[in-house]
Amino acid sequence: MAQLIFFTGPMNSGKSTLALQTDFTETQAGRSGRVFSRDDRAGEATLSSRIGLEQPAIEVTDELDFWSYVIRELTQGRRVDYLICDEAHFYTPDHIDQLARVVDELQLDVYCFAILTDFRTELFPATRRLVELCDRMELLQVRPRCWCGEPATHNARTVDGVMVTEGDQVMVGDVVPSEDRVVAYEVLCRRHHRRRMTAAVAAVTMNPEPLPFE
Repeated sequence: MAQLIFFTGPMNSGKSTLALQTDFTETQAGRSGRVFSRDDRAGEATLSSRIGLEQPAIEVTDELDFWSYVIRELTQGRRVDYLICDEAHFYTPDHIDQLARVVDELQLDVYCFAILTDFRTELFPATRRLVELCDRMELLQVRPRCWCGEPATHNARTVDGVMVTEGDQVMVGDVVPSEDRVVAYEVLCRRHHRRRMTAAVAAVTMNPEPLPFE
């Protein structure tokens, strides 16, 4: 039976690396798939990993309809056995419904790779829909660590080095936008995300672990 599988974990847990590995493994077995991504840090129509691996991908836009795309490929005689969907947190809920239909009605495996929550600790609309519809959700076993050494569970956004908890939900990091603000991301444990204590703040704070009461 084909499945819609949702692989998730915080930033730096190896989601894109696993997406690349999954495509390679499926290809080695003689299967033919399509690789999709959206707003990848390396640029449009690319699936890239922070460890330096990358390959071309089909860029997902709001207008893309996965069901129509796969039907068109199949009716034109091109083989499709599976879909790799990276950066799926940037997709729309409609995209996820389309992917579920591809699994159920065409019996194609769909592998989605995405962050579960945003920098505000809120679910992305697409990942909420993935949780509702997926056949299986897998938490990646590679666990990044907060600067304190504890397992990191939350993604923090910094603007000019200062952690923020407000702003647009989608903003690609490690860039310098037109207003010359440097946007970056850092993984933190829940405790330090709550305290807005990034590695930079901890480095300049005499007592980085305040008492938990006034």
